[in-house]
Amino acid sequence: MSWRWWGKRINSRMMVGSIFDLSASDQKAFWTGNPHPETYRLYLQQLGYSDKEQLFCRLNDDCRWVIAEDGYRHPEGKPMFGIPALEDRASLSQPGVLADCENLRDVKDYPWPDPKDIDFSEVLGRIREHSDKAVFTGLWSPFFHIVADLFGMESYFVKMYTHPLVAEAVTERVVDFYCEGNRRFFDVLGDEADIFFFGNDFGTQLDLLLSPENFRRFILPSFRRLIDIAKSYGKKVLLHSCGHIVDYLDDLAQTKICAVHPLQRTAGMDLREVKERYGDRWCIIGNIDSSRTLPYGTPEEVATEVKEAIDIAAPGGGYILASDHSLHDGIPLENIVEMFRVGAEYGRAFYSKK
Repeated sequence: MSWRWWGKRINSRMMVGSIFDLSASDQKAFWTGNPHPETYRLYLQQLGYSDKEQLFCRLNDDCRWVIAEDGYRHPEGKPMFGIPALEDRASLSQPGVLADCENLRDVKDYPWPDPKDIDFSEVLGRIREHSDKAVFTGLWSPFFHIVADLFGMESYFVKMYTHPLVAEAVTERVVDFYCEGNRRFFDVLGDEADIFFFGNDFGTQLDLLLSPENFRRFILPSFRRLIDIAKSYGKKVLLHSCGHIVDYLDDLAQTKICAVHPLQRTAGMDLREVKERYGDRWCIIGNIDSSRTLPYGTPEEVATEVKEAIDIAAPGGGYILASDHSLHDGIPLENIVEMFRVGAEYGRAFYSKK
């Protein structure tokens, strides 16, 4: 394998901030995302590196992701929201601890977690290690998934019709935790990071998980609460949702989000369509195919896809090169290096023609 450095870039934090603001039409930025732990192990082994930060530096990654609720510690060691770990469940539709909840008293009496049990000291230390990078942070706030786990996904969707007030009440309690947790976090974070990153997956590979009507009733108000808190602290907002969410984008465009991630190609998230419809409203992150091109394509095919993404999304600014999902261990390191190498060289050529 032949490696070469393609030029160190500086001031990532300011550069990414300007890309989020759609005020930089001549800047390029890269994000490796959140590789699978086994991916890290394999890549570091191939490179002879000892830690993941060396990998990020090798790829000229401009961004770092630091999740604030990593510091949650229940006084009795219980998991957040009392939800069993995924490996202890047969499926996402397995009945949850609130599957039989049919009245508001049961919602009130549930032992909800307390945001005061989150210790942000370690998180803040990790953020301070990357003061020159664009740090994506905040409580991950996956309230949709938490509510689905509390009920069991099938039960949750049914309760939207049979017990809508219960579904709303549980959602409100979950979001109360994340809102207060984020307030506490932003209070101590100050101006050490600029971007609030939170995520909920609302699409399958083929379509929406919820009707647009149910999305507007049960989800969008909570989105607005979380976004408004971040904006009140002067933070830019990055939203993550996997899957096919095209029919939610008009609603999301009415919120104050600054960027969307990851625009999954295999789920029909067409980069050209999104750029044409929303490119003047938010930054786009991702869309390089992690299901087909990156794991199975040649470096040449990866290069072609990267150039296509830059040609579509870079005009007018507001694009950050990244895969359309996390990097799993079936993706050859050569293809990731090629993705960022071509992004740097082709991006430089693209902007020099402006």
